[in-house]
Amino acid sequence: MKLNEIGLPRGKQQRKVKRLGRGDGSGHGGTSCRGHKGQKSRAGGYHKPGFEGGQMPLQRRLPKRGFTNIFRREYAIVNLDQLGVFPANSEVTLDKLIEAGVIKKRLSGLVVLGRGDLPHALTIKANRVSDSAKQKVEAKGGKIEVQSV
Repeated sequence: MKLNEIGLPRGKQQRKVKRLGRGDGSGHGGTSCRGHKGQKSRAGGYHKPGFEGGQMPLQRRLPKRGFTNIFRREYAIVNLDQLGVFPANSEVTLDKLIEAGVIKKRLSGLVVLGRGDLPHALTIKANRVSDSAKQKVEAKGGKIEVQSV
């Protein structure tokens, strides 16, 4: 079997290509299915998305709202019930959470929240920790090290 011998699967029909401007007998002659006159009938006749024929476009009629904070930090959020994948007395960091697949991508830092229970003692290195999470970790005999960003 060669690449030029491969056909379409059974039941699948190939559409004929619309051949434009090949005389009136083809059904697509004359104006070549573009209608009469106007910008869209000409070669290179194109206008950008949102163009409304010279009328003030919608994106310029509506007022601008808000702003984007360029100093914004986005933190990876982890709850205690997600930390059960780590063995007892191990160290939990942002990099190790990414390796374990708990967090998808590296962000500005790590925040630990207190949903669920911790199965065993762990050493957690995070940028922020909720009070309930801190109490639960210390109750199991673990440690929390708060790091600055």
